[in-house]
Amino acid sequence: MVRRYQPPRMADEPRPDFTVLLSSEEIAAVVETMADQIAPRVDSDTVAVCLLTGGLWFAADLTRALAKRGKLVRFDALWLASYGDERKSAGEVRVYAPLQRSVEGTRVLILDDVFDSGLSLREAVRLVREVGAAEVLTAVFARKPWPEPRAMAPDFVGWEAPSRYLVGYGLDAAGRMRGLPSIAALD
Repeated sequence: MVRRYQPPRMADEPRPDFTVLLSSEEIAAVVETMADQIAPRVDSDTVAVCLLTGGLWFAADLTRALAKRGKLVRFDALWLASYGDERKSAGEVRVYAPLQRSVEGTRVLILDDVFDSGLSLREAVRLVREVGAAEVLTAVFARKPWPEPRAMAPDFVGWEAPSRYLVGYGLDAAGRMRGLPSIAALD
């Protein structure tokens, strides 16, 4: 079901128009399904690594869902960027903040909001392997179609997204609209 949404706005801001693709309830159902799939593969020594900034919403929801299943994973984050405020990847990944804890000899579960070009996820996998992770699993909330073959595929994918410009649930337009409770297309 396609729903149009008009968010509240400040008097001096233009009102963005977008189409809701996944409601907050549908997002929650996807996260619960993913937790069921991931729980058998992780334990309480696993380090869940969130890719900042967009992956924060998904990582928070997924780690809580895993906790409900008795998997009290440890938490860390990598701050990577390949898009900045643009709608297209710059083709390179910048590292703004590394891991804060050792992952040497552990299983790492990398969590990100969307798998688009695959550059950020590939770089995150390389970085955690470089610092000694024993096993690396990857989970993305959404995977967008891509015109070229990608260097890797995520281990877990929640939602096969359309090839549209997405906002909400961590996805943004120049830093805005990450906090929308739904996922919408801004085109």
